[in-house]
Amino acid sequence: MTEVLTEARSIRIKGRSFLALMLSPENPLDEWLGRLDDLAGRSAGFFLERPIVLDVAELDIDRPQLKDLLGALAKRNVRVMGIEGGRPSHFEPGMPPAMRGGRPAPDIEVPADKPGAATESTIAVRPEPQIVRAPASMIVREPVRSGQSVIFPEGDVTVIGSVASGAEIIAGGSVHIYGALRGRALAGSVGNPEARIFCRRLEAELLAIDGVYKTADDMAPDLRGQAVQLWLDGDSIMAERLN
Repeated sequence: MTEVLTEARSIRIKGRSFLALMLSPENPLDEWLGRLDDLAGRSAGFFLERPIVLDVAELDIDRPQLKDLLGALAKRNVRVMGIEGGRPSHFEPGMPPAMRGGRPAPDIEVPADKPGAATESTIAVRPEPQIVRAPASMIVREPVRSGQSVIFPEGDVTVIGSVASGAEIIAGGSVHIYGALRGRALAGSVGNPEARIFCRRLEAELLAIDGVYKTADDMAPDLRGQAVQLWLDGDSIMAERLN
């Protein structure tokens, strides 16, 4: 006869992957924070409620400076969930943990505005709309509402409808919008300079291809409201109307 002498009290621990944005600060930090403020100001809510990993591998910084940087980011509602590339001397109890082994993706870099200059970014969930998956592609069969994110790093995303202001599409491949694009579209999000963005009506808050981004203020006025395709040429996003 077998008897249970004690009841098992188990805790389930599972591994799971989530998409986070990577920020790579540069010295001087005051100037870098100013460029971050500029990006956040031109694309309201871009960092809101997003998990952020801070990459300090190439940054000459000590622990007090890192703590000051984390404090400055917290004041901007940038939530740092982990630190990659840090040395043991960087960490103390209460700081975000060290992270390693993440899959590479574009980083966020915001250069100073210059007339005619390409704007480059080193960028990277709420209920999602109904989707149909196929190999290396995702089809979204209904409009993407404000506050929703559709994230598919494996390939292309096609939306049969519009993307509302405050919504976003993040694709490892190209983005196809068969309606108005009023929110954000990030193509080639895991390193694909051949990715493109297509939309039937361009009214976007932010566009990015392989980490190079443009905000609404950077877009040519004669393209707004038009059917457009966008692609990357070196460090510049090119655009042309679709007939």
